[in-house]
Amino acid sequence: MTSHLKPEAFEPGQIVRKSFGLKGVIQEDLVRDYYSEIVKKIIESGNVYTEKDVTFHLASSFGFCYGVDRAVDLAYETRERFPDKRIFLTAQIIHNPRVNHNLQEMGFYFLENYDEVSREDVVVLPAFGATASQIQTLKEKGCVIVDTICGSVLNVWKRVESYAEEGFTAVIHGKYYHEETQATSSRVLGYSGGRYLVVLNMDETGIVCDYIRRGGDKQAFLKKFEKQVSPGFDPDKDLIRIGVANQTTMLMSESLAIADKLREALVDRYGETHVSEHFGNFDTICSATEDRQNAVVDLLKKKLDLMVVVGGYNSSNTNHLAKMASSYVTSYHIEDKDCILSAGTIRHKPIGRFETVETPNWLPPGPIDIGLTSGASTPNQVLGEVVEKILSFR
Repeated sequence: MTSHLKPEAFEPGQIVRKSFGLKGVIQEDLVRDYYSEIVKKIIESGNVYTEKDVTFHLASSFGFCYGVDRAVDLAYETRERFPDKRIFLTAQIIHNPRVNHNLQEMGFYFLENYDEVSREDVVVLPAFGATASQIQTLKEKGCVIVDTICGSVLNVWKRVESYAEEGFTAVIHGKYYHEETQATSSRVLGYSGGRYLVVLNMDETGIVCDYIRRGGDKQAFLKKFEKQVSPGFDPDKDLIRIGVANQTTMLMSESLAIADKLREALVDRYGETHVSEHFGNFDTICSATEDRQNAVVDLLKKKLDLMVVVGGYNSSNTNHLAKMASSYVTSYHIEDKDCILSAGTIRHKPIGRFETVETPNWLPPGPIDIGLTSGASTPNQVLGEVVEKILSFR
């Protein structure tokens, strides 16, 4: 691969956030790797498409969002711009196996040991972000850093940083082990006295609310949340003033409910007239996540026989779409076409499980209406292959 740009000097530790101007050069590769003709046909048919005796109902908002598009584009441009350099990813650029496999085929390496990075290398930060300490280490290494971090994630960072500046503890609705939440929580620690607490769901929020109202066993609280709090966290002091934020891909309705529940606890403790001194909240669910969740709600108003949700098993936003769908209709969360083993058997991930299962008799004979959506990190090509695989059985 040969770069189409003249040599350009980069400062040691420079962070590149903008396109290298190579979108036209990489377009053919992007079409090859991610375009789907049948998905185009479905969209052109008003998101309802019938072939043989199968009618697909595609959600009005699905698949790649702007942030993912930008991350993938910039990764492909980076390979084109630096054809002779080693290029590392600090983590999966997005949570989709096809995309990450493609990048590995293009010569990207996953960074496992920061000691192996030199100033001659290029390191790409994924759409989820990276921790403040990881970014600082890379700057000190002097390598070129390509930043594909989603703008919605950066907005959450600004929010939790403002909480830390004002002396509020950031309560983050998210998964403490998720790259995005780890990156977000790390932003708080750059401020003197910065504190955070990560809650996964309403049950954990209930425990926090009980402590706000009545106090309790501090050591038991810290044991429960030992992996989810900042160093030196003290619930007796650090739950007096809190600000709520969230991992951008969480279930919107749950994030809003968590914020309401925490506010109610503070009102009970300090009174309505003083709650603004103790509580801050700004909705930090990204618009793409919200759009895809709302589209599933609308789609489920139709009479469907089953729903297929396509996306990475470790994709938070895809898992939430599957959870929403499963509340209304038989639903199958699959990663790609290979999960459809036959007309009689499908391999999928049940809600709340990490391992997959195989379910028989999943595709009924005769005319059938199938709801269809995909997570924000799922290429149209993967979705299209699923459609074609289903049609192949008719």
